[in-house]
Amino acid sequence: MSATYRVCVVVPVATEAYNERILAALAPVIPPDVAVEIRAIATGTTSIECRADWLFNGPAVMSLAQTLEQEGFDGLWLTDFDMCGVEAAREIIDIPIIGGFPPSAFTALALSQRFSIITILESTLAMQRQHVLTYGQSESFASIRAIDCPVDQLGNLEVVVAKTLNAALKAISEDGAQSILLGCTGFVDVAARVSVMIEETLGVYIPVIDPNQAGFSFLVSLVRQRLRPSRATYAKMPLPQPGGPG
Repeated sequence: MSATYRVCVVVPVATEAYNERILAALAPVIPPDVAVEIRAIATGTTSIECRADWLFNGPAVMSLAQTLEQEGFDGLWLTDFDMCGVEAAREIIDIPIIGGFPPSAFTALALSQRFSIITILESTLAMQRQHVLTYGQSESFASIRAIDCPVDQLGNLEVVVAKTLNAALKAISEDGAQSILLGCTGFVDVAARVSVMIEETLGVYIPVIDPNQAGFSFLVSLVRQRLRPSRATYAKMPLPQPGGPG
């Protein structure tokens, strides 16, 4: 089957070191009629581990998003749980762009009533709590826990799985979580393993949401429906230029 839709995976960090792992994470959920490419931003930090990284890399995301729309892509999956540059890019482009938190949370709440986030570092805790407030999900939010693992160490799979399992078990038993969100798109090949281990340990199935798979799948659904961000929310604006108006 020839591809009907073109989707680009936007990596909001200035390195291609994670591209192969991200594409491997997405492989199980890429439909045969969707052609996928991956692009990293050209300038910025090489990870997003705090608000400063998030803000610094945002302009490069906007610029790349505009370029990708001009190249004819139908939608953009921004592989970042914290949605670096997504809100601003929606004011510039007329195709859907989706980041990690909303589709992960929507998926969890389609399957449970209370979720916890397992994230990478203490520096991300307050930022990710804010996502919960922004999307009006405080009553469904059980907790957030960090595993003290920077992005560049998430490839140490056995260590990451063990730490994530430990944090998830505490979120379930101590905080009342009924589903788990992985709070970084660098958690590759972790969700399914941890879900199995939780069931083996507790004797109950708990969904563990992979943000790459949940977000990409949600984006493809929007592309198929030909939906894009509301102009009542995101007023159309030109890409800001240095020294220009705005």
